[in-house]
Amino acid sequence: MKSSRICELFNIQYPIIQGGMAWIADSSLAAAVSEAGGLGIITGTAPIEWIRSEIRKTKELTDKPFGVNIMLMMPNADDVAKLVCEEKVPVVTTGAGSPAKYMDMWKEHGIKVVPVVASVALAKRMEKAGADAIIAEGTESGGHIGQLTTMALVPQVVDAVEIPVLAAGGIGDGRGMAASFMLGAEGVQIGTRFLVANECTVHENYKAKVIKAKDIDTDVTGKSTGHPVRVIKNKMSKQYLKLEMKDVTPEELEALGAGALRKAAVEGDVDNGSVMAGQISGLIKEEQSAKEIIEEIINETNEILRYFGGQNE
Repeated sequence: MKSSRICELFNIQYPIIQGGMAWIADSSLAAAVSEAGGLGIITGTAPIEWIRSEIRKTKELTDKPFGVNIMLMMPNADDVAKLVCEEKVPVVTTGAGSPAKYMDMWKEHGIKVVPVVASVALAKRMEKAGADAIIAEGTESGGHIGQLTTMALVPQVVDAVEIPVLAAGGIGDGRGMAASFMLGAEGVQIGTRFLVANECTVHENYKAKVIKAKDIDTDVTGKSTGHPVRVIKNKMSKQYLKLEMKDVTPEELEALGAGALRKAAVEGDVDNGSVMAGQISGLIKEEQSAKEIIEEIINETNEILRYFGGQNE
């Protein structure tokens, strides 16, 4: 695999970014991914002092680059935006809004900014705002999603911007990574596959739920609210979908979903909690170290690229 602009931009060995999964992506996982040659990401959806602590723990565990994911609609987004400057975090990924108002501050501190987008229009806005790269995330991904599939979204975003594009959503092995390259992406963001990494501290019940999942075992809740979320089907998701079909208030739906991810990820209640995971879950069969996951993906990708490169010679 040739070095891409993504590797050069982040000073990493492989063009693989780990998803910044709320309640899940901590120093243990981020450091392991970075040590294995990718770019580990810490979730910024947490109290400030927890994030600060995890950043410092990551620096103790690895001297490789890593990043923090900031959900811009969170009440403490301003504080997290300042924190990454104070702690000299090299990369920030963003979601749920525009990072434009923080861009000058981050650039002054040498931070690379990579927004997650679900449309061409937003990708153009982010490039104009000064983003260093774009993560084009398809609806196959876990958690909060857009409407377009990865296959449709990525090439359109690639054609619309000059900065490097990473593909996300439904990518969990070398076939997915090679396909992303064919679509014009220069790297990938992977979340669900890293859920079952040995270094991922998510509850074991959550990991087991992902490993047992079949191809049709995810569903999308929250469409009626305008904030769709992909989860693995369980008692909670079925109850939520039933309520969505009835004439219930947004407040009733919000009450059902409040704290649901933490309930699953931290407490291990995978019946009544929200088990966010992507459609790629059906491909995941075992726990592995982050190093094993990355090496397997890279080896598969190289094998595919060599095969098709040979076919064209």
